[in-house]
Amino acid sequence: MDFNKIFQHNEAWIARRLSVDKEYFNHLSEGQNPQVLYIGCSDSRVTTEELLGAEPGEVFVHRNIANMVISIDLNVMSVITYAVEHLQVNQIIVCGHYDCGGVKSAMEAKDLGLLNPWLRNIRDVYRIHGDELNTIEDSHKRYNRLVELNVQEQCINLIKVAVVQKAYKERGLKVHGWVFDVHTGRIIDLKINFVKILREIMEIYDLGDNFN
Repeated sequence: MDFNKIFQHNEAWIARRLSVDKEYFNHLSEGQNPQVLYIGCSDSRVTTEELLGAEPGEVFVHRNIANMVISIDLNVMSVITYAVEHLQVNQIIVCGHYDCGGVKSAMEAKDLGLLNPWLRNIRDVYRIHGDELNTIEDSHKRYNRLVELNVQEQCINLIKVAVVQKAYKERGLKVHGWVFDVHTGRIIDLKINFVKILREIMEIYDLGDNFN
């Protein structure tokens, strides 16, 4: 990317949009009505709208290192609350990707300073699934399996959130766990069983009369 040409690219993009629809920006300025909340990784290789084939206004997006859903992260919790309660999204996607730098860093025995508290959450995923991961001899396969398990655990963290439980009960909101394969460009659906997970965690994570 030529940084000095960003504004030229912007003008060219505007021209392309207007050539198709002269009212495009008038419609865009009227507000948003996304049906999907996408929680993904900040990795520069994973571009949300292009990956999903979505247009501006169709997907509400939150990205952070390794697509984490951490209960004390006010950023992600605010995004989830706003998307679910105010935008009324009906689908939430947690999407990781193979060869994730955040997951790889968490697997290494290194002091990474300010990153340590964040990466500890991924290391906890490894601890929870250590019995499975330690049987995988190939380090790259073990690494990518941790990517999948991390997505799974972040979906579980998402299902623990009260507004998510409430939206499931009231309008059937769904949670999906995906992995983007950077080698093929394909999206892999991990087929997260929302209802099964919810039933399993209800003894501890029933946050009010949200699920019967």
